[in-house]
Amino acid sequence: MEVVLEKMKALSDKNRLRVVAALMENEELCVCQITEMLGIATPTVSRHMSILLGASLVESRKEGRWVYYSLSAAFPNPLLRWVDDSLANSASLASDRQKLSRILRCEPEELCRQQKDK
Repeated sequence: MEVVLEKMKALSDKNRLRVVAALMENEELCVCQITEMLGIATPTVSRHMSILLGASLVESRKEGRWVYYSLSAAFPNPLLRWVDDSLANSASLASDRQKLSRILRCEPEELCRQQKDK
């Protein structure tokens, strides 16, 4: 029961759900891309990602100074399908898709530099 509760708690935040939805459509995203999409501070993004990691919903890999996240192979398929079906007509996720389209055209180094200049 604890495992189920941990996964449900991890998905009970709007920003974490937005990240999961974005990762459902993109193989992986780096922290700077997630930060830009959500429009929140990097430490807050890191906290959200830590919760998703702890629930085994995402995996991370480090490449140089960049940390990339992807959906975990351990993400339960029925739960993934339910999230996908439930969010299919979400206006905020449509907006996130548009933002990500712009964000993904920018190299992570440039994106990170822009974020530091803000």
